[in-house]
Amino acid sequence: MKVGLIQTRTPGTHEAALAHLLPMVRDAAGQGASLIATPEGSNILQKDRTKLLPALRPLEDDVVVQGLRAAAQELGVWLLIGSALVRREDGKAANRSVLVSPQGAVTATYDKLHMFDVDLPTGERSRESETYEPGERAVVAQVGEAKLGMTVCYDLRFPALYRSLALAGAEVMAIPSAFTRPTGAAHWEVLMRARAIETGSFVLAPAQGGFHEDGRATYGHSLVVGPWGEVIARLDHDEPGVLVADLDLAAPAKARQAIPALKNAREFQLP
Repeated sequence: MKVGLIQTRTPGTHEAALAHLLPMVRDAAGQGASLIATPEGSNILQKDRTKLLPALRPLEDDVVVQGLRAAAQELGVWLLIGSALVRREDGKAANRSVLVSPQGAVTATYDKLHMFDVDLPTGERSRESETYEPGERAVVAQVGEAKLGMTVCYDLRFPALYRSLALAGAEVMAIPSAFTRPTGAAHWEVLMRARAIETGSFVLAPAQGGFHEDGRATYGHSLVVGPWGEVIARLDHDEPGVLVADLDLAAPAKARQAIPALKNAREFQLP
């Protein structure tokens, strides 16, 4: 399977975000990618909740989601919208990953499970849960001949999720992200490689990168990691761009046979 990862610098409006994405999606399809993945927050990024929340739309009315569905159908590719920030049916917001088939149909969705809520020693405070309602279920979806585990960004730091996805049959883990620059420099690659090694899976990590209109700065450096932990392809920068790589779908089974950690794990008691 040939995959394409889109590295974006999502603008502050849906219309600008779609115009930003479409040329890169077409580029990846033109290079032969049959699965194309975009980062977290592909439809809009806005740190100010008072501006973000009124701008969010239901999934079926989102300009970017609908535009990418049309592009997937036109190009005949699978398209993983790493996440779209959308309004739920109950009026709350969700950070939702959306899988689109080559026919333009939404075949699976996943709402980000883990919310980044932190109080830093510097006094800085972040509460993702004040904006988004977390999901309640893990999702494995069929993409052609591959089984895809759908996750988003901060989920990366919870290895039990990836073990569960692998046990449910996932061979490819999608981790679309918008990592900050400090945590990206310190943890991005090592955590992506760890999740691949622990589960014997491919990891697809399309990222936001650079300095955004809303004032945030993201790390970029999109990655494709193999099930032995090797970096197959990477972008060594934070500029918008396209990363294409070939996946040998027989590789996860070989890695899991060589190191059968998924089978060998045992239940245990704490002292």
